[in-house]
Amino acid sequence: MSFWHGVFISADRIYLKVNLEVNSLSKAIIAKKEKLVDDFAAELKEAKAILVIDYLGLTVEEVTNLRKDLRDSNVKMKVIKNTYLKRAAEKAGIEGLDDTFVGPTAVVYTADADDITEPARIVSKYEDDIDALSIKGGMLEGKVASQEEIKKLAAIPGREGLLSMLVSVLQAPVRNFAYAVKAVADSKDE
Repeated sequence: MSFWHGVFISADRIYLKVNLEVNSLSKAIIAKKEKLVDDFAAELKEAKAILVIDYLGLTVEEVTNLRKDLRDSNVKMKVIKNTYLKRAAEKAGIEGLDDTFVGPTAVVYTADADDITEPARIVSKYEDDIDALSIKGGMLEGKVASQEEIKKLAAIPGREGLLSMLVSVLQAPVRNFAYAVKAVADSKDE
């Protein structure tokens, strides 16, 4: 048997010498990846609404506009490797979304409990305008939601819209009473 730069050659076989020792640089990279997964798991754990979307085919301009609209509404979007996403979801205690972590995946989420419909509304608006964007699924307040359920949620007005509707409904009787009083006053003047 002879030795030649990490290769052992015998009469009937060739052996490669492989050094499997993890060096300090590899340990640093692994630690960095573990921190990334842990940080993302903490963010997912706090999230009240999570959407998993497929962004394949979006232009840079479309992604930039989507991110801007999400950021303006205090909603975050992250593109992360599916293996990291699965590990983060597992650490956060999120179950039922594993089948959506396939292909190009972005996660849209918010920890804002006041308006969990906002991420769905923004992404649905873009999904209607851009064929390349699609919602794979999501989780709303700890419950797995299908694509159809998320679309229904997106149709509901936001918190401010609902409050303005409520104010309008509450003002209607007072307004009608004021019109009736004015009509009576006008008829007495004639």
